[in-house]
Amino acid sequence: MIRLACLLAVCAWPAAAQDRIVSLGGSVSEIVAALGASDRLIARDSTTLYPADLTDLPDVGYVRALSPEGVLSVGPDMILSEEGAGPPEAVDALRQAGVPFVSIPETASAEGVVTKIRAVADALDQVERGEALIVTVEDGFRKAAARAGGVTVPRRVLFVLSAQGGRLMVGGQDTAADGIIGLAGGVNAARGFTGYKPMTDEAILTAAPDAVLMMDRGGDHSLNDAELFSHAALAETPAASRPVIRMDGLMLLGFGPRTPDAAIRLHDALYGG
Repeated sequence: MIRLACLLAVCAWPAAAQDRIVSLGGSVSEIVAALGASDRLIARDSTTLYPADLTDLPDVGYVRALSPEGVLSVGPDMILSEEGAGPPEAVDALRQAGVPFVSIPETASAEGVVTKIRAVADALDQVERGEALIVTVEDGFRKAAARAGGVTVPRRVLFVLSAQGGRLMVGGQDTAADGIIGLAGGVNAARGFTGYKPMTDEAILTAAPDAVLMMDRGGDHSLNDAELFSHAALAETPAASRPVIRMDGLMLLGFGPRTPDAAIRLHDALYGG
C-alpha cells in the first residue's frame, strides 16, 4: 500500500531504500551530482553526459524512448525522471512496477531551475544541500540578469536544431531554446509558433536573425558555418555575417545548475564579454 501511494507522489523513503537510483534526464542527473549523491546512481539515460564520470554508468536508453524492461533490469529502488519522459505507455508501466517513480517538473526559466533542484533534493532527502545549491544558482541568475538588463538593442537569435533536406528545424516559443535566449538578453527570432518545427524560407527572411545558435554536437553530426549558410534564405539574413554560436547542448538547453553560466556565455557571444 505504501509503495502504491509513492507511485503517485514524491515520498520520503528511508535513505537506505534510495541507494539504487536510475536517473532519466541529463539535468536531473546533473542535479543529483551537484547534491553530492552521484554514488547512489546505478544507471542513467543517454542524455546524461555531465559530469563526465556519469557516462560510465549503464545507459538505459533515451529519456523520450524508454523501454520499461531496460530501466527495471538494473534493479532500481527509485526512478528520478524529468517531466516529459516517454513514451507514455512506458512511463505508465514503470509507474505500475512497484518502484517509486518521481517526476521532476520541467520549466525553461530561472524559477523552473530552482523548482527542479528543490524537487530532486526533496526526493533524495537532501533538503539542506538543495537549498545551498539554490543559493548559488540564484546568485548566478542575478549576475546573468544584470548583463541582460544592460542590453539596449536586443539581438534576434535563431536556434537551429538541425538542417535536413534543405529545411531548417528551429526552436519556437515555449522551448528551452526560447528560454535561454531570453535569459541571455536576446530575442527569439522564431515567433508565432511553439515547439521545434521546420521554418519556411519566407519565414526565415521575415525573421531576419542577427545570429544563429546551435548545439555543439561535434563528430559526424556537426554542420559547419559554410554548410549552414549555403541555405539560400539564411544566407540573406544579418546572421550570415557572424559566426554561428555553438554551445554544449546539455548546458545550453538542460536548465540545470549550469544554466546561469550558459546564459552569461551566450550573452557574451552575442554582445561581447
